[in-house]
Amino acid sequence: MSELAGRVALVTGGARGLGAAAAKALAADGAKVVVSDVADGSAIAAEIDGAFVQHDVTSEEQWIAAVAFVKERFGGLDILVNNAGIFWMKPIAMETLESFRRMQQVNVEGVFLGLKHAIPAIAERGDKWDGGGAIINLSSVAGIIGSPMMLAYNASKGAVRLMTKAAALECARGGMKVRVNSVHPGIINTPMMSNAAEAIAGASGVNDTMERFASFHPMGHLGRDIDIANAVAFLASSKAAFMTGSEMVVDGGMTAA
Repeated sequence: MSELAGRVALVTGGARGLGAAAAKALAADGAKVVVSDVADGSAIAAEIDGAFVQHDVTSEEQWIAAVAFVKERFGGLDILVNNAGIFWMKPIAMETLESFRRMQQVNVEGVFLGLKHAIPAIAERGDKWDGGGAIINLSSVAGIIGSPMMLAYNASKGAVRLMTKAAALECARGGMKVRVNSVHPGIINTPMMSNAAEAIAGASGVNDTMERFASFHPMGHLGRDIDIANAVAFLASSKAAFMTGSEMVVDGGMTAA
C-alpha cells in the first residue's frame, strides 16, 4: 500500500507495544518513520527501514532535537503520533503527589510539548496533502469514563482528550493544515498491560486479571495492538481528511455498555 507515500512520521514511545505497532502500520502504508523512545528502538526502526532517536518526551530540549532530527533525516514532518505514556493502578489513598505528578508529566506534558513543537513543522508541509498533516494523540477509554484505582491515569487521559480538541480548533481556525485527533483504546493485550495485571495479582492474590480485563469488553476479548495501529494509520491518511478534533474509540464496545 502507498496511502502515506512521501509522508514522514514521528512515533513517540515507539520501541514497543502500541508505539511499535503504529510505527509498523505507518511504514506499511508507505511513510518514512522515525521511532523515538527512552528505550532502544533501533531494532524496530531497522525493521521498517526508518530511523531511531533517543527521546524523553518530558524534556522540551529533546523535543526540539527530535523534530530537528526528523527534518534533517527525511526533509520534513507530516505525522506525529503522541503515543508515549505510563500507566499504573493504585487506590487514591496510596497515590502520592509525586507519583500523580509523574503520570501527568509523561502523559500530559509530553503531549503538550509534542503539539507545541510538531504543529509548526507539520504546517510547513500541510499543503502537500489532502487534509493536511496529522497529529494522533493516544488517549484511552480512561479519558472518557472513570475507573476505580485509576484516578491519576483518568486525569491524564481526560486531559489528552480535551487538549486534542483545543489544538484541533486552533489549527483549523488559524488556517494551519494540521488535523489533530485522538484514539481511545480499550484494554489492549500489550506488555504494559500484562505488567499491570501481574502487579495486581501480586498485590491481591487474584491471578485471572487478564481474563477479567477481557470480560469488560462486550466483544469478549482484549484488543490487539494492530487494532489501534490501524486506527492511527487511518487518521494519519487523507482518508480522514475531514476529521479533526475527533475521538476514535477502539474498545470492543466497552464504552457503549
